[in-house]
Amino acid sequence: MSRCPLPPLLSLFLCCAGALHAHAQPALGQGIMAGEVTADSVLLQTRLTDGSALVDGEHFDDGDALRDGDLPGCDGYVRWVISTDPTFLVNDLIHTGPWLRALPEHDYVVRHQITGLAPGTTYYYRADYATDVEQVVLTQEDHVGTFTTLHGEDAAAPTRIHIVTGLNYDRFYAPEGYTGDDRAEGFPACDAMLALDPDLLIFTGDDVYYDKPPDAETLADMRAKWHRQFSRPRMAALLASVATYWEKDDHDFRYNDSDLTRDRFPSAELGIATFREQAPIVAQDDHETPTYRTHRVSRDLQIWLVEGRDYRSANRDEDGPGKTLWGAEQRDWLMRTLLESDATFKLLISPTPLLGPDDAYKRDNHANLDGFRHEGEAFITWAQDEGLWDAGLAIVCGDRHWQYHSVHPSGAHEFSCGAICDANSRLGRHPGDENSTDPAGELTQPYRQAQASGGFLSLVVTPADDADGEGAAASIRYEFYDERGELLYRYTNQE
Repeated sequence: MSRCPLPPLLSLFLCCAGALHAHAQPALGQGIMAGEVTADSVLLQTRLTDGSALVDGEHFDDGDALRDGDLPGCDGYVRWVISTDPTFLVNDLIHTGPWLRALPEHDYVVRHQITGLAPGTTYYYRADYATDVEQVVLTQEDHVGTFTTLHGEDAAAPTRIHIVTGLNYDRFYAPEGYTGDDRAEGFPACDAMLALDPDLLIFTGDDVYYDKPPDAETLADMRAKWHRQFSRPRMAALLASVATYWEKDDHDFRYNDSDLTRDRFPSAELGIATFREQAPIVAQDDHETPTYRTHRVSRDLQIWLVEGRDYRSANRDEDGPGKTLWGAEQRDWLMRTLLESDATFKLLISPTPLLGPDDAYKRDNHANLDGFRHEGEAFITWAQDEGLWDAGLAIVCGDRHWQYHSVHPSGAHEFSCGAICDANSRLGRHPGDENSTDPAGELTQPYRQAQASGGFLSLVVTPADDADGEGAAASIRYEFYDERGELLYRYTNQE
């Protein structure tokens, strides 16, 4: 790793006595991150690595052997220190956590939940690490991360959220992929997102690609895909600077359009477990808490993050009332909590689309004609009957490799964030396309990309208190950017 805007990375090597392995050089080669922030809690995560030099070096020009870019783990200990002051003055310390062991059964990932935080407060955190806490061999690490807790239902606050998908590392680094001199730094969109100073960052799935060459054939291979992703300097800088939420989709679950069936590596059980191991979404060793959840960000905003792989029927099943992508329990929870919410704006953030249009041949999502269309249309109709589309509810989705804004006759709006990089982007289907899921042209599209490009979606919520003009209403603004941060499209919805 060579750079990190917040803070600068000087050295990730530690030479110390009492090491558990004589030649180990404990480091935070994958940086630090904050996940699943609430109004009073956060999950902090790092992975203790053996040095920060990539295995076999940065061999990006030959398409990458899987181990190129991998980082081996390292035995040792990590403790978290969190403060409201970036200098970590003693009087301002909020929490110094216990020493936690970096264990091989956890892939040397160390995750710790901190509770009792104050709403709407900016915190700074660091990971101290040691090889032997009995000898108190520490590193005064130059990594310092930051995040802001959610404001909660009683507070009006401006909020910017970035949403991304399709982090195809292997396609980005393929010979026909990204060719800039800065390619070793990673996705340019990471810099573009960081420049806009987001409050939250949501990964909607396809965070890694187990089934893209080189394919993952073992658990070690699966883990290596995550190691490489987190080792890139731009990604490390972004993740240290903003609280994150994570969803999974097909490629970071098993393989393209995967469900719970088929005897193919990785198994569904391994895909689920590895995601929970690598992404800061639940407490370490928590194998029970569902990965669907809702968070009240502020008075004006509530988000729903749904799970699209763990409970679905087989894709090949005939569509109808008995076929489900969400599962009955999650679907009932989603409908109940949507009705309970009084947030001005409600965002259903789905790894896959409900409206599209998508490719006609697919059977993987709610928009697909032979997929889960019945459940998707039933939900859209229910939300219309409940007046939710007129009460601030909108859909944001990942999965598709192009950006679009679609509108359903019911009044539902869907925004697809598109792939993070040009190398993983394509032009999409449009309403009326005979090879799409909307051959009759029932949808309208205020925006779809005219040329293929990667990028991200940014949402900006402005409370009525901060809006321009006397008596102005609260608003939410949807902004599409390309991978270099150029604004492509903007749509605003007011209360």
